[in-house]
Amino acid sequence: MISRGSAPAGARKKRVGVIGSFVWDVLHGRDGRSVPLEEWGGITYSLSALDAALPEDWEIVPLAMVGQDLVERAQLYIHRLRRMAPDAHLIGVPYPNNRVELRYLDDERRTEHLTGGVPGWTWLGLKPVLESAQLDALYINLLSGWELDLETAQLIRAHFRGPIYCDLHMLVMAVQADGLRTPRPLPNVAEWCACFDVMQVNEDEMALMAPDSMALAATAMAAGVSVLGVTLGKRGAAYFAAPGIERLSDLPERRGHNVVLSTSPRGGAGALGALRTELVPGVPPRVDGPGDPTGCGDVWGATHFSRLLAGDKLTDAIAAANRAASRNVEHRGANGLANHLRGELSTT
Repeated sequence: MISRGSAPAGARKKRVGVIGSFVWDVLHGRDGRSVPLEEWGGITYSLSALDAALPEDWEIVPLAMVGQDLVERAQLYIHRLRRMAPDAHLIGVPYPNNRVELRYLDDERRTEHLTGGVPGWTWLGLKPVLESAQLDALYINLLSGWELDLETAQLIRAHFRGPIYCDLHMLVMAVQADGLRTPRPLPNVAEWCACFDVMQVNEDEMALMAPDSMALAATAMAAGVSVLGVTLGKRGAAYFAAPGIERLSDLPERRGHNVVLSTSPRGGAGALGALRTELVPGVPPRVDGPGDPTGCGDVWGATHFSRLLAGDKLTDAIAAANRAASRNVEHRGANGLANHLRGELSTT
C-alpha cells in the first residue's frame, strides 16, 4: 500500500514516473528586468517541487525525451536532485530541443513563442519504457501539449494500475506558424478526463473546456476523475472531490505491482452524495515587488501530488501546494529551486 512513513533501511523505494518536456526558456520582462534571461524551464519546475515535497521513501523516474543539443545538460540537471532514482536516464532524440521565448505582460500573464522539434510519445515507444520503470504512481504535465495524444493517454490508463495525476497545461493551446501559443477549445473533454485520477487546470484552461467550474467538475467526475484542482493565482486553489475521497488511498482499486488502493469503482470511493468543493486560500509571497511567477502552476501540482502520495488529506496537500507556489515566486528560475522550496539556502 501507499505508505505514510519512511521506508525501512534497504527497502525498495516507491517510484513516481514523470512525463513532461524539458524546455529552454528565454524570458523578457520577468520581475521588471530589461535584459532577457536564459535558463531551464518546463518540467524542471515540477521535478524541483517533487524533489522537495516527496517523502523519503519515494524516488523520481523521468520518462522524457530531450533534443540532442541539450540532453547532456539536462542529464546533469536531473542528477543534482536528491530524490532522483539512481537509474534515471533521459532519452536523447535527433531533433532540436524545445525552446520557449516568454514575454511577461504582468505578474500572472505572458505570451509564449515555441520552437524546437521533440516529438510526443507513441504507445509503441512508451510502453516498454513504462513497463521497465516499475512505477507506483505517474505524474503527467503536458508542457508542450503534445507529449501524449488521446489514444496514448487512454492506453496508459488501460495498462497502468497506479494513481495518475495530470496537469493539462498546454493541451488547450495551439501553436501558430510563427510559434506563438494561442488558446483553443479542447475537444473530447470527457475522454481526456477518463484517463486520470487527479486533474489540474487553471482558470483560463478551465474556460476552454467547460462553461464554468461546476460543469467541468461534473464532466470530470462522471468520466472517472476523483479530484479536480483549479488554481486561482494569488487567491489560492479550489478543489472538487468525488464522494468518499479524502486521501489518495481512497481512490478506486487498480492492482499494480506494488500499489493496492480501495475496491470501489472509478470516480470515487463508492459513497453516495454530492461532489465536495472548497477554496483553499493562497499564501502571499514574501517579496518586495512582483517576484518571479514562472513555474508556479508546475510547482503547485507537483507538490500537491507529492503530499497526496505521502498520505495527506486533500486540503492539507493543497495548502502545502499553495505554500510551495508562493515560495516559488520568491525564487528566480529552476536552478536551486528544490533547495529553496525545502527552506534551505538556494545555490543561485
